[in-house]
Amino acid sequence: MPSPVKALGQARPSGASMAPQARCCSPAALQRRLPILAWLPDYSVSWLKMDAIAGLSVGLTVIPQALAYAEVAALPPQYGLYSAFMGCFVYFFLGTSRDVTLGPTAIMSLLVSFYTFHEPAYAVLLAFLSGCIQLAMGFLRLGFLLDFISCPVIKGFTSAATITIGFGQIKNLLGLQGIPRQFFLQVYHTFRNIGETRYLMAVWSCPCREALPPYSPQSPRGAGFTNGSRSVLARNALVVSFAALVAYSFEVTGYQPFVLTGQTAEGLPPVRLPPFSVTTANGTVSFTEMVQDMGAGLAVVPLMGLLESIAVAKSFASQNNYHVDANQELLAIGLTNVLGSLVSSYPVTGSFGRTAVNAQSGVCTPAGGLVTGVLVLLSLDYLTSLFYYIPKSALAAIIIMAVAPLFDAGIFGTLWRVKRLDLLPLCVTFLLCFWEVQYGILAGTLVSALILLHSVARPKMQVSEGPVLVLQPASGLHFPAIESLREAILSRTLEASPPRCMVLDCTHVCSIDYTVVLGLGDLLGDFHRHGVTLAFVGLQVPIVRALLSAGLKGIQYFSTLEEAEKYLSQEPGTQPYNISEDSVPEHKVALLKA
Repeated sequence: MPSPVKALGQARPSGASMAPQARCCSPAALQRRLPILAWLPDYSVSWLKMDAIAGLSVGLTVIPQALAYAEVAALPPQYGLYSAFMGCFVYFFLGTSRDVTLGPTAIMSLLVSFYTFHEPAYAVLLAFLSGCIQLAMGFLRLGFLLDFISCPVIKGFTSAATITIGFGQIKNLLGLQGIPRQFFLQVYHTFRNIGETRYLMAVWSCPCREALPPYSPQSPRGAGFTNGSRSVLARNALVVSFAALVAYSFEVTGYQPFVLTGQTAEGLPPVRLPPFSVTTANGTVSFTEMVQDMGAGLAVVPLMGLLESIAVAKSFASQNNYHVDANQELLAIGLTNVLGSLVSSYPVTGSFGRTAVNAQSGVCTPAGGLVTGVLVLLSLDYLTSLFYYIPKSALAAIIIMAVAPLFDAGIFGTLWRVKRLDLLPLCVTFLLCFWEVQYGILAGTLVSALILLHSVARPKMQVSEGPVLVLQPASGLHFPAIESLREAILSRTLEASPPRCMVLDCTHVCSIDYTVVLGLGDLLGDFHRHGVTLAFVGLQVPIVRALLSAGLKGIQYFSTLEEAEKYLSQEPGTQPYNISEDSVPEHKVALLKA
């Protein structure tokens, strides 16, 4: 029987010799766009059994989590369930990871609460627009843009989000009312109103948290099933069910110490277009005004959704030895959000915790998501009346235990040991995210970009003092680096007494631009006027091509450093190559003319 790893992670055929029309219609190209075609022909009964178990486990996890995440998003509880099923069906056809489950997550819910003003219409429209942006990025193959958001920025954001989300649930654990959602005000009012704690709720939340250990992605595949601990995977559902039963028992006696979830809209969501305008007490808000109100959320939400989902997919693909296509993942999550907006979903992404449950349950293909989606639909149709009695403290415990693993306290020590400068974007992002998420991400990304640009503008250079002075740049030379290179050369050669010759070892330089070519021309002129030589070693073909194209004259270069040192030491028998098409060595002429 074929392995699901091979079916979902097989290498892409090259097809380089095929015509473009043939490639577009080839089975391999079709499988890349519809990954289901890669594994469905080999589907077996044994896979069906494992997928059904995994889908059931994830379904029992996502239902209470969806209700809890709707609270984080500041939306009615049914919107969490509306957001929990569409990704299961879309990913069945388009997903390239067997483990990933798409749906509401703590971080995405937090972002929704920031940018949608607690209005469901804004949340649904944000899902539609985010999906359109993600689809466009997928079709244009712009997934590489996510690479510019560095790991320290992501860690800073997720750590700040963990604290924000976790502290935001303290009010529900303690039964406090009237606590604002802005983080600093939330901290102030929580401690100010601590005397109003409902102590029974606070005591009840302790066993809830103890019954909900965080999921670990390091657990072996199938551990949740083969070790006979299937009930562990459904602890969310068990805890919520027991808590609702206790709350209902108090309700019957006429005394209710808990703050309950309350009324949840019954039935399946209607299928309709997302709201492109909304009517309020002050009049009608147009589509343009809604877009302006959401502002930076239209960039932050789709980008963070993609980052979270692709990071989860790549993490589990690496652990379980298969490949995911990042651009195909963009299409899957984008289409999920677009279609989800038709059923009143808010933006979703890949869930780390539920993906861990899926992997630990031994899932074989994305078909497990079908079971999860059906289970969510059944709960919407038949169980919503029972959600009324779920205590908010139980949902708060679920949220806290779900986000706790996202806080990586060890990253600070790791970055201190690896590269201390990376602590700067981490701390900038972490601190500013408590103020405004978009400012934190933007500032952290900007700091990371400045660090990257500094390394480009000031590349490392190795200087060797011997019979001849040798300077070797450690990487490519681009226009911001030319002044640094010029200063490093002049300070050691022409400004010395007497002026010295120098060898510029370009072994590690694989690219230059026109500004660098002009700078090298100026250096050659300076050396010529002082009667000394600037020689070149290790010029690669692209560099020679650039120098020839710019018409730069008088460059002398050697195949080896030893030849350059002999020539500059006035030893007989060694002659440089002069840069001209007639004097370039035969093998390089052939390459240049190719």
